[in-house]
Amino acid sequence: MCGICGWFRPDPVQPTESDRRILTTMTRTLVHRGPDDEGFYMDDQAALGFRRLSIIDLTGGRQPMANEDGTVWVVFNGEIYNFRELRRELESAGHVFHTRSDTEVIVHGYEAWGVDVVGRLRGMFGIALWDRRRRQALLARDPIGIKPLFYTVLPDGRLLFGSELKALLAHPAVERRLNPTALDAYLTLEYVPAPATLFEGIFKLPAGHWLLYRDGHYQIQGFWDVSPETDAESDQHLPMYLDELRVRLRDAVQIHTVSDVSVGTFLSGGMDSSTVVAMLHDGAASEEAVRTFSIGFDDPSYNELPYARLVAARYRTLHTETVLSYDIVTTVERLLDFLDEPLADFSIFPTYLVSKTARAHVKVILSGDGGDEVFAGYDWYVAWQLHRALAWVPYVVRRWMGRQLTRWLAPAPQKKGLVNRLRRFGEGLQHEDAWGHVRWLLFLNRAQKADLYTPDFQTALRDDGDFTVLMAPYLDRARRFRDPINRALYIDLKTYLAEDILTKVDRMSMAVSLETRVPLLDSRLVEWVFRLPGRWKLRGWTTKWVLKAAMRPYLPPQVLHRAKQGFSIPMKNWLRQELQALLRDYLHPAAFRRHGLFRWPTVERWVREHMDVRADHAHRLWALLLFQVWHDRVLSARPVEVGL
Repeated sequence: MCGICGWFRPDPVQPTESDRRILTTMTRTLVHRGPDDEGFYMDDQAALGFRRLSIIDLTGGRQPMANEDGTVWVVFNGEIYNFRELRRELESAGHVFHTRSDTEVIVHGYEAWGVDVVGRLRGMFGIALWDRRRRQALLARDPIGIKPLFYTVLPDGRLLFGSELKALLAHPAVERRLNPTALDAYLTLEYVPAPATLFEGIFKLPAGHWLLYRDGHYQIQGFWDVSPETDAESDQHLPMYLDELRVRLRDAVQIHTVSDVSVGTFLSGGMDSSTVVAMLHDGAASEEAVRTFSIGFDDPSYNELPYARLVAARYRTLHTETVLSYDIVTTVERLLDFLDEPLADFSIFPTYLVSKTARAHVKVILSGDGGDEVFAGYDWYVAWQLHRALAWVPYVVRRWMGRQLTRWLAPAPQKKGLVNRLRRFGEGLQHEDAWGHVRWLLFLNRAQKADLYTPDFQTALRDDGDFTVLMAPYLDRARRFRDPINRALYIDLKTYLAEDILTKVDRMSMAVSLETRVPLLDSRLVEWVFRLPGRWKLRGWTTKWVLKAAMRPYLPPQVLHRAKQGFSIPMKNWLRQELQALLRDYLHPAAFRRHGLFRWPTVERWVREHMDVRADHAHRLWALLLFQVWHDRVLSARPVEVGL
């Protein structure tokens, strides 16, 4: 795992000493992604910076890396798991390799196949490649979006890129301007869908896409997607598919262990991480114990350690668990330094803390992320099934039902589990039918926005478009799926998974220089699972049905049949207690007057209702708090000085 950054020019310009200082500054903003080494390349049109976390070919895999005659240069963040297979194919075609690293496969693969090389790579990656002979540059992001890649175009036509926004913001020519559409998306979804960022003019390269740049112009094209077709097999063929699923799971997990350093596994006690541990043990070539890591909380409502212990005991793992005791305020302020744009997902905290625990022992970790989006593990898929059963009820009646349900189940400290799910269902009923299952992923409705947004902000959204502009392309492409469950999974794969879950995992693990791999999101496995009918993933009200059926011989029944808990924290309580002072420090009238985006009376009411336990505004208040901190620390901050 590494960090990359740099730029490409439209015309040859002799690099200056200032250029070298700027590239060095940009690169060193990414030191947490790669504390082991750094490297640079610069010519009259390209500048490449690299920070390395050494995983494969510890002595010979330095970057930037070039071909034999120095006409192709690459910097690369991630891992290519099939690099040995590709290397054999390229060597048989006459290419000569000088290292054992997976990076060199990209260089020679580009020579052999051009931009089509990215479609042959099985792994996670953000790639920047410079072809001196053709005077063209290639950026590429892996099929699922496990690794990030950002870019912007400067007024002089230069294309800047980086693994994180902070690398781009370190360039003195990059302007910091707010994107109103992205802000509306963030407050609605708690993340910003690709290709937008909260910065006007700075973009995420979407997952499964490449960008080709030449002469100051660029084009973007997708190179990977899942098929909208399902295998038309009846349930009588199910045993055969369960066998194949187990084979594919085992293969995906085993290929993700390719490394020259030790590899461990997160173990939360849920289905997905337990599946990874089981498949890792089942396919292990040696008797060496698997290393597993778990964290717990003092609050038993958020503690999964007993379930993790069951799996650890079954597979005799070398298990490390920590019951967390920490300064919440200090942790929050530290994490904000690694979020260049706000991400309001509560689970950033446990993700960071379990990563910190694991990093004391290993450099590479396997995670179970992605199982919910591939196998239908979330409650909102069940809610969507229930909503479809109510389709005969007129929308105005369903909306009224939702309002009544929400009022009846007003939040209180003792109400948990099913009550909270029903309340969330009632909130979702109040959104428009056009959103389908996404209605349960929206945290602000139209009425709340009308109360919160100032007239100026509302005018900006009318001019530029609200968050629906960013979501519409994904909803349109999802209509290719006739299977309603796979249609919902596709939308989440392209939006929530890529830009919320995987962003969280990448930033929080990289904050402690830990490489996290996600075998359940192996592109070949995902392609195959999407061809299974949705009724095998969500059967009645049972989520992940096919995965549970396949893993029945491998996991304890307590893990197979427990209700989904999620990797979360008691944020609603923290905002009333430990984080209340921080909340009031940033949410006050003077802060809102500075940017003129939000109405103070609305926020004041939300704060008061939340503190008095008359309403649960945790999601809305946390999102606003993160935005205010980001606005003061990042958006309004001066660019990093170039002098070193």
